[in-house]
Amino acid sequence: MRKALAVSLIGLVTLTGCATLMKGTTQLVSVSTPGVTGATCTLTNRANSARTLVTPATIVLEKSTENVAVTCTKECYQDAVGVIASGAEVMTAGNVLVGGVVGLGVDAATGAMNKYTEDNQFTMVPIQGCRTKAGDKVSASPSWSRSPKMT
Repeated sequence: MRKALAVSLIGLVTLTGCATLMKGTTQLVSVSTPGVTGATCTLTNRANSARTLVTPATIVLEKSTENVAVTCTKECYQDAVGVIASGAEVMTAGNVLVGGVVGLGVDAATGAMNKYTEDNQFTMVPIQGCRTKAGDKVSASPSWSRSPKMT
């Protein structure tokens, strides 16, 4: 009886924090601004402080229950503002069943029970008639917006 109890306790301890062990406490996410390369994006939340990247890019984020606020800027484009959403990691459900409250507590404390959207796209709209400092005119009518009118 003692041996079975000891094996059960060892199994429980090794399975606690399953998402922490299997998925980790950080995640690689991609950020892009379709049709616009070289935009500067600032990502902020309390877990990651302010991080800046130039699109397209991938970045490692500390997992958290908080969404990540994103603001992308580029000359002659309206700022793109959005969110990288945080959701629950699928492994969390299994951890509740197998690891119980201890495993859930470990995953919650480390952020491992959370997962960010992996592919994040933020649309930037050109400012009509704007010229960059280099004198280049930005097209106010991107090719993806509509087909030319046929007569």
